[in-house]
Amino acid sequence: MKNYAETTLFEMGAYSLKLHNLVSVVVFIGLAMAVLVVTRRLIYKSSSLDLAKKFAISKLVKYLIVTIAFIASLQLLGFNVSVLLAGSAALLVGLGFGLQNLFTDFISGIILLVDGTLKVGDIIEVNSMIYKVLEINFRTTTVQGRDENYIILPNSQLTGSSVTNWTHSEVSSRFKVTLGVDYATDIPLLTSILTSVAKANKQVLQNPEPFVRFEDFADSALIFSVFFYTDEVFRVESIKSDIRTEVFKALKSNGINIPFPQRVVYLKNTPDAQ
Repeated sequence: MKNYAETTLFEMGAYSLKLHNLVSVVVFIGLAMAVLVVTRRLIYKSSSLDLAKKFAISKLVKYLIVTIAFIASLQLLGFNVSVLLAGSAALLVGLGFGLQNLFTDFISGIILLVDGTLKVGDIIEVNSMIYKVLEINFRTTTVQGRDENYIILPNSQLTGSSVTNWTHSEVSSRFKVTLGVDYATDIPLLTSILTSVAKANKQVLQNPEPFVRFEDFADSALIFSVFFYTDEVFRVESIKSDIRTEVFKALKSNGINIPFPQRVVYLKNTPDAQ
């Protein structure tokens, strides 16, 4: 049996692959996969971690186990890992300069997974576009836009530029709908209408309550805004549209006008040129 295990499967120069080397690698990889599956299940069974933290820890553990398994497999196959690393040092330096952007994305991915400023499920704004974070990997982050399109963002873009996280501390956020009304408007009545319309929307939170603010005196209108809170941050534009529609109906039924700019033009009579 021992002689059979020493059977040479492949030989090239001074290197030879023995049967026991191959069997050891297969067994080791199987154990590593089993450890990965068990670890993932234990992480996701934890009740003290939220889903985003479970995802981040699971990713980090996965990459750590895969890296250790790869290095150990090379050693089990008979390769001297220390010699390989020393011999490829110059090559790695060259690759480092050529792939610095790629390495930047990797480091950014580690930062995103560790510090928790950006989590799976967060609603973010990047370059005036709203996205939902679906998955954070070491190099890229997968997000979904409001048009149901999927976009792959380099992690360095998320750590190196300004990103608005609408759900960083709380799921709900505050938004507003602004409108202008005639100067003859009954302000208490308008305030009551705007508040009632916002409260009637099922996707608007009742606590904190919606409220109205008198924003400004414009050239031809009084500017008001109705503020409301919702946890449907990703679909808030649809909520705003519904509120605008109901506000328009309510204003029309109560005789409140939304003015449009008017200009008076005076024409001076002059004798026709002879």
